[in-house]
Amino acid sequence: MLLRSRGLAAAVLFGAGAALSLSACGSDSLSKDSGSSSSQTVASATVDSALVAKLPEKVKTAKKIVVGTDASYAPSEFLAADGKTVEGFDVDLFKAVGQKFGVDVEFVPSSFDSIIAGTNTGKYDVGVSSFTINDKRKEQANMVSYYSAGTQWATAKGNPKKVSPDSACGLKVAVQTGTTQEQDDLPKKQAACKSAGKPAIVIQSYQGQDEATAAVATGKADAMLADSPVGAYAVQKSDGALMTVGDIYDSAPYGYVLPKTETDFAQAIADALKSLKADGTYDKVLSKWGVQSGGISDFAVNP
Repeated sequence: MLLRSRGLAAAVLFGAGAALSLSACGSDSLSKDSGSSSSQTVASATVDSALVAKLPEKVKTAKKIVVGTDASYAPSEFLAADGKTVEGFDVDLFKAVGQKFGVDVEFVPSSFDSIIAGTNTGKYDVGVSSFTINDKRKEQANMVSYYSAGTQWATAKGNPKKVSPDSACGLKVAVQTGTTQEQDDLPKKQAACKSAGKPAIVIQSYQGQDEATAAVATGKADAMLADSPVGAYAVQKSDGALMTVGDIYDSAPYGYVLPKTETDFAQAIADALKSLKADGTYDKVLSKWGVQSGGISDFAVNP
């Protein structure tokens, strides 16, 4: 299944009567939720000295973990109303991981398709951006499982185009660039349309998921597909303008991304997650953002 990316996207504001407005570089969008629950407090995690000893020297010296993230994927990671602060359930959870190591966590907004390369060159210590774990990515990086999500489709209220995930031929479909949905899911559906002699899917690929969502909200696209928590959150924040279509499918774990050379650090992060699960912090973070349905307990390196 997928997994996403985001960028400085077009703004979409949902007002009374689902009135919509779009701007090129707006500070508000479906992914920038001024009414989020980010102000709620999640209990701090306690430092684990055994885990601290397993930190790479670079992190020990800097006393912080630098994280690459594509901040356009609410509720996972997105820009707050100030246009600068990165928030979301991924952010809260990995900050709790940092607390187990006794270090700060710095989130650096990045394009989704540049994050794995950025970790391998040392630009980032870790990539945290709703990456679905798959064989291709495991060839490029170490991945630590921490959540499970599937693919969800969404369309305009009332489904005027009769969108179905199993019958998308001839539709204009928005998706985020570099995601599994764009690279694996839609190509298979496109091939099926060709084999059946049906019209091709018009694939609209956007740098940010917020842009893909905006395309559907404004009628530029007939439908979109994204990770299940992202699709559900976009619909929730659309003030009734959007609706989900079909069942969630192709569920798979999300994973933190680390360089192939950092297997020990990856295992230490998995151990930190196990500790957060045991003390209740993990479940509190997910419940805060309403995404507890994707919670897991089998945290592992390259599962």
